[in-house]
Amino acid sequence: MDALAERILEAALEEARGKPWHDLRLHALAARLGIGLPEILERFRDADAIANAHFRRLLAAMLAPPAEAEAFAALPPRARAEAVLMRWFEAAAPHRTATLSMIRDKAWPSHPHHWVPMVFDLSRLVHWWREAARLDRGGLARMAEEVALTWTFLATLGAFARDADPALAGTRRTLAALLRRAPLG
Repeated sequence: MDALAERILEAALEEARGKPWHDLRLHALAARLGIGLPEILERFRDADAIANAHFRRLLAAMLAPPAEAEAFAALPPRARAEAVLMRWFEAAAPHRTATLSMIRDKAWPSHPHHWVPMVFDLSRLVHWWREAARLDRGGLARMAEEVALTWTFLATLGAFARDADPALAGTRRTLAALLRRAPLG
């Protein structure tokens, strides 16, 4: 993203504080930034594209290399999986309300055009999670792992939505408990 796209995303996240994502008005966002709507359109086709940029940022945070790569590689699979996914939730935490509102808007019954892409985005997130956590199983074991990780992400997202602790203790507890039962190897 270029610098203006970054500014637009940051301003949109700020605008979304305390109100639903669907109440974001691009003309108000443009006015706030002192730019015209064409400058927003050059970078984002609509508010959903701005939301997608936010989710790409969360994915990038999740994929960031661990501070101590050798120590990370030595961890058991569950610990690696937990560390990687917690980076996603930690990156989302400062914009929790907006993040959850974006997801709700994508899942809204009158937005079926978002449902299929959302399924593919979830699948990609799980695949990247496996890559970053260095989960290398194949065949049927991989399929079982992907199903378990998909469920784990969705259930942990629910915990994240209810977690009032700034340190995300409830989110972390839920994730750890679910990963203990997941068929990881």
